[in-house]
Amino acid sequence: MTFARIRPLRLRQKFLWLFLLLLSCVLALFLSLRNPAIGSERTEILWDSWGIPHIYGKDAEGLFQAFGWAQMQSHGDLILRLYGQARGQAAEYFGEKYLESDKYVRTMGIPRRASNWYEEQNPTMRRYLDAFAAGINAYAEEHAEQINDEVEQVLPVNGVDVLAHVQRVINFTFVVNRESVASLSSRRPAVGSNAWAVAPSHSASGNAMLLANPHLPWSDLFLWYEAQLTAPEIDAYGVALVGMPMLAIAFNNNLGWTSTVNTHDGWDAYELTLADGGYLFDGSVRPFETETQTLKVKQADGTQREEQLVVKRSIHGAIVGQKEGKAIALRVVGLEQPEIMGQFWDMARANNVSEFEAALQRLQLPMFNIIYSDRDGHILYLFNAQVPIHSQGDWKFWQGVVPGDTSATLWTKTHPYTDLPRVLDPPSGWLQNANDPPWTTTFPPALNPNDYPSYLAPRFMHFRAQRSARMLMESEKLSFEQMIADKFSSRMELADRILDDLIPAARQLGGELGKQAADVLEAWDRKADAESRGAVLFALWGQSMQPFNWFTTPWNEETPITTPDGLSDPATAVNVLKAVAVTVKSLYGLLDVPWGEVARLRYGKVDLPASGGPGLFGIFRVVDLVPATKGRFQQIAGDTYIAAIEFSNPVQAKVLLTYGNATQPGSPHIGDQLPLYARNELRPVWRTRKEIEAHLESRQVF
Repeated sequence: MTFARIRPLRLRQKFLWLFLLLLSCVLALFLSLRNPAIGSERTEILWDSWGIPHIYGKDAEGLFQAFGWAQMQSHGDLILRLYGQARGQAAEYFGEKYLESDKYVRTMGIPRRASNWYEEQNPTMRRYLDAFAAGINAYAEEHAEQINDEVEQVLPVNGVDVLAHVQRVINFTFVVNRESVASLSSRRPAVGSNAWAVAPSHSASGNAMLLANPHLPWSDLFLWYEAQLTAPEIDAYGVALVGMPMLAIAFNNNLGWTSTVNTHDGWDAYELTLADGGYLFDGSVRPFETETQTLKVKQADGTQREEQLVVKRSIHGAIVGQKEGKAIALRVVGLEQPEIMGQFWDMARANNVSEFEAALQRLQLPMFNIIYSDRDGHILYLFNAQVPIHSQGDWKFWQGVVPGDTSATLWTKTHPYTDLPRVLDPPSGWLQNANDPPWTTTFPPALNPNDYPSYLAPRFMHFRAQRSARMLMESEKLSFEQMIADKFSSRMELADRILDDLIPAARQLGGELGKQAADVLEAWDRKADAESRGAVLFALWGQSMQPFNWFTTPWNEETPITTPDGLSDPATAVNVLKAVAVTVKSLYGLLDVPWGEVARLRYGKVDLPASGGPGLFGIFRVVDLVPATKGRFQQIAGDTYIAAIEFSNPVQAKVLLTYGNATQPGSPHIGDQLPLYARNELRPVWRTRKEIEAHLESRQVF
């Protein structure tokens, strides 16, 4: 080959390398515009005007550390108090009133199991947990003046503390809680949710949509924390339960999901017969595993007293009661699945339904229905749960105390993913769950309960779920705007079901007062909006009727959204209505007092008239109320985070965190979103750097 031929070849190679270099630069620029964290040498938090942190991590560890920092700025005192409780040392730090909490945490074995969980994490997730804890510590060190002196003694925290908190909240509050253990009933705190997934076939725009709407108490470990998490591996927006390092409800550019509390039996109580210092099991005596732990309790003068706690365990689990030759042992699912946060991380990074289900199939999350939508038009419902495999008994059997003297009742395995009720892309074009069993997630029904074990879930559909399904069925093509309007609906399904019988009965049997009450109920709009007149009278009547059998026709799974129906005892119903009418007149001066004068939204310094009410009346807009002063009521739980998402291009999303994104004293974001809720409004989501910087409150660079 001659020199003349070699030179052009080298020139072509040189130009090829220059072209490839230029192409790589353009590609890097494109990716950095899509995800500003890529290629960045720093991690930063952009705080918007609602106190939402938009975190751009130079890498995943930087992201987790900044997320810990951000949560401390918004909820520092609360997080440290919760972590102290998860250690089982809250009485040592904060005093006697936390002693029962410490006993529960220690009896359930949370601190020791959290250490085991930490060791079982894969090395990558362990680093992320450590980074989150490091962010908490770094904020507290740099801003010690912002942290209450009482909770500072919990510092420093570590990855084990993070997992102890996760375990206490998920396994030992949602799956089973201290009150349920004490009463051996399935009582839960005021927790619930609404969720919708709408397919393109049912959407006015032809795009899939998602409605997320959890209902939880407005305090303590139930609070949500809203954030955007962006790093080379992730760009997700949503909420985490306060103190947790990963989003539990979220969306990205391709998909989103929400969750609801499901009808899940995740714990069982076993009755043991005591014998010879142990208990009978399969015809022989087995010894208890016994351990004595020392609890410290802070006294009023600052000194510490010590108290001994004897923790006993059987083959079933921890002993939670003992009396008259019997003991009660508690068995709880999910204690050998330590990767809840890792699963959420993978769910938030998924790009399509296959990747999302691959994360779900790990079944690390012990409970909660999952409702999903994506850009490709898929919608998915999963009865996500670790469900014990039983060899006998139906749902009712496993709600009671079960004989524990034989291995025949002792479950040792849970159902695999393929056994769980699941619906993908139903013909109806929509999915809903309002804490009803999986069988009523869409109509026509996509699941047959007879195809599943009778212990898996009960059969019923309460009024709020009926209201949920009815609104979806009444809309042939649902728009994004209508979905938001439906979310704020306070119409009472119960009123629609019963007033056609109650009003004529009151006119016929109630005398003059009954006729006055009937007139009010006839004129009422059947809503619990702030200006609705008649809602107070009906709600107090409905509450007072709880002990009685109301309906002529009970709920029937063949007619699930039109039953129960018919007033079974009109005379009793009218007598109750008259008594309630006397009370309403006495307290408020008139029978048709506006709902918002009686029901109030109070949080921080905000006090507003409420729209919405208890879900037991079939209200989709849930506001759980407790008595306040002067005959008024105020919210204690209900609507928390609301997110309406349409998977258009770009994604359209509006959200609201009803009580605001902070509890730390002095924050301007305590209750600052509540006026929007009172006005039936959601906030636009700011996800691009341009949008965020246009509404920037502050910036933190690491």
